Amino acid sequence: MNIMTNAKAALVAALLAAGALTPLTSVHAAVSVHFDAGNVAFGYSDGYWDRAKQWHRWPSSAARNDWRAHNRAHYYSRTHTHTNGWGWRDDHWWEH
Repeated sequence: MNIMTNAKAALVAALLAAGALTPLTSVHAAVSVHFDAGNVAFGYSDGYWDRAKQWHRWPSSAARNDWRAHNRAHYYSRTHTHTNGWGWRDDHWWEH
């Protein structure tokens, strides 16, 4: 091994010992998911359309089950891909 290789190895060892590379190997990101049940237009087993016609996956099965329990007329027990128009409906029931 030459001097440069030894110097690089010693530098890496020193950085590891000092913990300098730890942030590079264990990055934790805080992810916040906001679910507004009042913005759901149509619910399906695999997700929902919001009132702005954007598709979302349910943030949890509990959120899906709660929305379904309170909005049975607008929940469909199948995936949205098994419905014409991918499940979007033009009856804006929330505007009535």
